[in-house]
Amino acid sequence: MIHDEVEIAEDPVLQENETTGWEIRKRFSGDNIFKGMTFLFAFSVLLILLLMVAEMVQESLLSIDKFGWGFITGSDWDAVLESFGALPFIWGSVVTSILALLLATPLSVGTALFITEIAPKKFGGVVASLVELLAAIPSVIYGLWGILIMAPWLQRSIGPFLIDHLGFLPIFKGPAYGVGILAAVFILMIMVVPIITSITKEVILAVPDSQREAAIALGATRWEMISIAVLPYGKSGILGAVILGLGRAIGETMAVTMVIGNTPQIFTSLLAPGYTMPSVIANEFAEASSKLHSAALMEIGLILLVVTLIINSLARLLIWSVTRGERGGNAI
Repeated sequence: MIHDEVEIAEDPVLQENETTGWEIRKRFSGDNIFKGMTFLFAFSVLLILLLMVAEMVQESLLSIDKFGWGFITGSDWDAVLESFGALPFIWGSVVTSILALLLATPLSVGTALFITEIAPKKFGGVVASLVELLAAIPSVIYGLWGILIMAPWLQRSIGPFLIDHLGFLPIFKGPAYGVGILAAVFILMIMVVPIITSITKEVILAVPDSQREAAIALGATRWEMISIAVLPYGKSGILGAVILGLGRAIGETMAVTMVIGNTPQIFTSLLAPGYTMPSVIANEFAEASSKLHSAALMEIGLILLVVTLIINSLARLLIWSVTRGERGGNAI
């Protein structure tokens, strides 16, 4: 046996064969196979996204070739004359989403602070579950509630009140239809509250307790502790949550379609009807009257996809900056 081992040690051919066999076993080990499978899965998601973009670009070429950049700046939308411009839909999506965020952000951050910093643990857990339950409600239910309950309420109460007291402002001029931009803003506000609240809650929970203890040890009240130790530390993550909420709001389809009025115009009054990019796609794609009409709708979808990807990428970057390590929310 000792003689055989000496021969293997002295024979370079046997040494090379043994080394090669060890490399083969290492290459096909369980860890490497698992690593390869996970890489394949991750790459397949990226590949699907690239295929989606490529397919949408190909389907939009007819509209892109005919209208060029004028498609984004044009405001005409006439399927009969085959004149298409996406500006009213882009304007509607941007305005309703931003206004919804302006209303939803204070409510969401305040709710997250109540759950994490003020409420007893058990009661805070119940409130968190109820808030997250809002995210599970189908958007069509929000739309039905909006068109059957909220829109008549806006037409009878809120609309006349705004016209009587703030009608001198351009944003509150015109008759109160009930359905319109204001109804879409309220619906979107309710729908984005759960996602902003949930992410903000997790960001606040990621703030080290030493931050709170240091502020309290220096004599800070609870509100001062929150304002100087908690919120500044998690500001990047909270901003990321808001941007994710913007991505949800700008892509919402069914509920907005049911309450916004679906009129392709660039509005100045919040009481007027409007249109958004997802809404026009949902309403007209199945009944497109020509290939150019379908291509124009597909180009709107391409614009919406690109905007959504940019928004979500920015949000992920900001959330990563607040959770990557000890630097927390102060990282830039």
